[in-house]
Amino acid sequence: MYKTYKLYRMSTAGLPNIIETEIKALVKGGYFNSKDSFIEEAIKYMLSSRGDLKINAAVEMYRSKDVSLGRAAELAGLSIFEFSEILKARRIKTIVDAPSKEEMNRQIKQMEESR
Repeated sequence: MYKTYKLYRMSTAGLPNIIETEIKALVKGGYFNSKDSFIEEAIKYMLSSRGDLKINAAVEMYRSKDVSLGRAAELAGLSIFEFSEILKARRIKTIVDAPSKEEMNRQIKQMEESR
């Protein structure tokens, strides 16, 4: 139901030369293992310091069905209720996944047998 992504090698193509040089210097100095680890750390820092970006990313991942409601709320750092309110304000319908009737019956039977 949800999309999966392959991990791709991060690229610094298109960065201004001075930034590319700074990244190389930090890697050479041992502050980072690689350009990829620098970029990953920079993105994590940006998303953690900019809550709005974190929420917007989670909304877009939910809208495109890349993640479930619960996972999107977790990524946004919010409760499911808080995240649902943001979706409601943006007029995005929430979809709640529920187990099938067969799955529910199986779980009930399993609980009854464990008594």
